[in-house]
Amino acid sequence: MADPVTAAAAIGWGLKAVGWVASPAISDLFKKCSCFLGFNASEKLRKLEPKILLLERVMEMVAESPHRVRLQQLFEDLKSAFYEAEDIWDDVEYHRLEKQVQNYELNSDGPPSTMDLLKQKVQSLAVSPLTNKETGMSKRQLKRSLEKIEKVINEAYQILEWLNLPTVNKGGERQPIAANACTTGTSPVKVIGRDEECDNIIEMLHEKAGHGQTNMNSSLCYSVVGIHGIAGSGKSTLAQFVYAQEEKDKLAEKDGHFDILLWVYLSQKYSIEAIYRQMFEAIEGYDCELNSLDRLQRELKDKLSGKRFFLVLDDVWCNKDVGEQNLPQLLSPFKIGKRGSKILATSRNVDAFFDLGPDVRCATFPISDLDDSMFLELFMYYALGDGNANDGVGSTLWNIGAHIAEKLKRSPLAASTVGGQLRKRKNAEFWRRARNQDLLNETMGALSWSYQHLNDQIRQCFAYCSMFPRGHHFRLNVLVKLWVAEGFIRSSNAGKEMEDVGQAYFDELVSISFLQFGGKESCGEDYYLMHDLMYDLAERIAGHDCFRIEDGWTGEIPPGVRHLFIDTYNGEKLAMKTFQLENLRTLPHDAYFSHCVFWKTSLCRFHKYEQLLVLLM
Repeated sequence: MADPVTAAAAIGWGLKAVGWVASPAISDLFKKCSCFLGFNASEKLRKLEPKILLLERVMEMVAESPHRVRLQQLFEDLKSAFYEAEDIWDDVEYHRLEKQVQNYELNSDGPPSTMDLLKQKVQSLAVSPLTNKETGMSKRQLKRSLEKIEKVINEAYQILEWLNLPTVNKGGERQPIAANACTTGTSPVKVIGRDEECDNIIEMLHEKAGHGQTNMNSSLCYSVVGIHGIAGSGKSTLAQFVYAQEEKDKLAEKDGHFDILLWVYLSQKYSIEAIYRQMFEAIEGYDCELNSLDRLQRELKDKLSGKRFFLVLDDVWCNKDVGEQNLPQLLSPFKIGKRGSKILATSRNVDAFFDLGPDVRCATFPISDLDDSMFLELFMYYALGDGNANDGVGSTLWNIGAHIAEKLKRSPLAASTVGGQLRKRKNAEFWRRARNQDLLNETMGALSWSYQHLNDQIRQCFAYCSMFPRGHHFRLNVLVKLWVAEGFIRSSNAGKEMEDVGQAYFDELVSISFLQFGGKESCGEDYYLMHDLMYDLAERIAGHDCFRIEDGWTGEIPPGVRHLFIDTYNGEKLAMKTFQLENLRTLPHDAYFSHCVFWKTSLCRFHKYEQLLVLLM
């Protein structure tokens, strides 16, 4: 039986391989290329797909396999060959579209149309990487790349036969979602068993319990309430519940309400300027155009002067864990608020609250484990919803679910992710197989199990999210458009819009808490967040395919990176490094850095990014 700790540690390349190999990307590539190269795609795929399926199943048992290193190299070779073929096919497609534009120009008269403008745009931004625009080098290169894919798959198959590996445990196999299952509905975040804790915190905030009162001997106008506990224990959810209550009181102009409410997520490395902009926009309700830290700080002081504020600092990290931070500097504009203001902070480490400053009065609040009955109620809320536990099927599932809940060690995050997958598959046999999974004994193992049961394309979309900074506000429309541009969205229904399929993917991730509702932007649009542990999972799956550069970054960019997020002012030097990235397909950046040297330098040499699919500016 696999050691659950070892299984969780193997999440990295193993899950990445499962998601990548299982996707229909290889089959799709062969089908697209078949007409161009003149071969029978159906016949090739008939021979290859059973071998690909075997590769997928072997990847799923990687934690138990002593042949991990050898299998990993096979996977890397296969991925490299696929990307090479895909890039060549993109070149072919570019020339096909270019020829269509040219033909349109020859057969049309009159003033420039949208098509004419598009043609000018394409010609100004793109260059031809091929020596023969028709069929020459591109056809030969593409044929060699597809042959390389076949060769790697066949070699892997021979090695797997030689290894004579045992049959994969069926507990890891995915079961299709029932046609009548709810796949797009999302269960709201549930707070069960936290009423007393929530009431206590609200009393602290309003100084009714005698705890956390403003220190009359301190010059500070605020005091801090700190919630601490392990990752996934529900700290942020509890803070959200408190914050929502304070929002209601403010709207109702309840006696003693706070004048200004702010929520800030703190990553391990954060930009004070970016956080100040976020605060400014939350207060004013429109985008901030100030471009210096000093001006932002002065403006915030003006907005906070004489106001009683409530600030949530979510996920504060201890200095000893992440190096020196500037928390006192971050809080400097808040010294000018009205006495009685409050800060609610969450952290995994109680010592992190002492980094807020030597004069800060802080009442620490350890988040407690839910008792067994409360946790079972929470888990069943996500797993059964409003299902009747008294009928035959419901009673059977409840009994099985009780054993599954015991494995989840009272982790609310595991309850929502595992429960969300079970809710879509109300099948007793599937629930029994889940019950027998040792992987569920650890929170990260539970998250990886839930990931393994995602649709193949949704796995790819989820891993892609790791490119963005922690605390990033994911907006449905923006993320779906990115997925479409990257080619992640596939549908067998020719009449269905890509955006509709992408929205279903997004809803699926929300329904199992891979994305969680965060609130509303200043423009009124909903935004979503990824839990820190979800980022850990997505980063391990994505590997070096996705990478981000944030403030304080001094390292090297992995040479094979395909999706790169820029969030730093380190301009010209960074631009020179990106020119060396031959496989770069995505280059979004934080809106705050649109004026930096990086973009001025990069755009002058835009032709270097030959494979670029997405550029956000």
